[in-house]
Amino acid sequence: MNAVRFPAAAALALSAACLAGACPAPAARAAEAPRFTVRIEGGPAWQSLNDVQIPNDASGTRFSLYDVAGSGPWPAVRAYLTWRTGERHALRVLVAPFSITATGVPGQTIDFAGATYAPGVPVEATYQFNSYRLSYRYRLHEGERWTWWTGFTAKVREAKIELGQGASTSRKTDLGFVPLLHLAGDWRFAPSWRLGLDADALAGGPGRAEDVALTLGRDLGDAWTLTAGYRTVEGGADVDEVYTFAWLH
Repeated sequence: MNAVRFPAAAALALSAACLAGACPAPAARAAEAPRFTVRIEGGPAWQSLNDVQIPNDASGTRFSLYDVAGSGPWPAVRAYLTWRTGERHALRVLVAPFSITATGVPGQTIDFAGATYAPGVPVEATYQFNSYRLSYRYRLHEGERWTWWTGFTAKVREAKIELGQGASTSRKTDLGFVPLLHLAGDWRFAPSWRLGLDADALAGGPGRAEDVALTLGRDLGDAWTLTAGYRTVEGGADVDEVYTFAWLH
């Protein structure tokens, strides 16, 4: 299957708060950093765009899942495990399941994945996007205040869009691989305080994908950091089989 048929990471959990464990203290050097770091992130997720057409031809209707399911919020969660394999090298695993199911009333006739749905009659919509990633990270710089990482991410996403109305139901599922570029930075601007940037993104061809977070963190001793921030995930694809673009916050 085409690797960009569904929005890469478009329905991942987008959080207002996150919790990191086993984080180094602000002034910790690379040699003193822990080999393993666990980060748990959770919060509400909203959508501001979610347009779908399946199939992407005259037999499919372009419609908005935002109009059917609403803007949210829905609960979202993700977990990271980072293994610092050397002074400058690290591997990071991400597990981010995400699924929403909501009922709305379409304002138009929808032809979707081989079935037809009437306007003015409630439709149950399901949007699922489970994301699993493995990132290689190379530390470009680490000083008293600034740390920068770069690398690449191999992402496997398990996606599903499903509609149901009365006895009619249809769905589109997709399992595929998406390569992404990785960039992360950390600015320790004051004792025990830090600003963080974390991004996986790639654009080109028939699709694009961006997963970017900005966070403000407070170190709670040597082993814990509590952060709050904003994450945005946007992307999609325009290919023969599907049209789908989404933007979540």
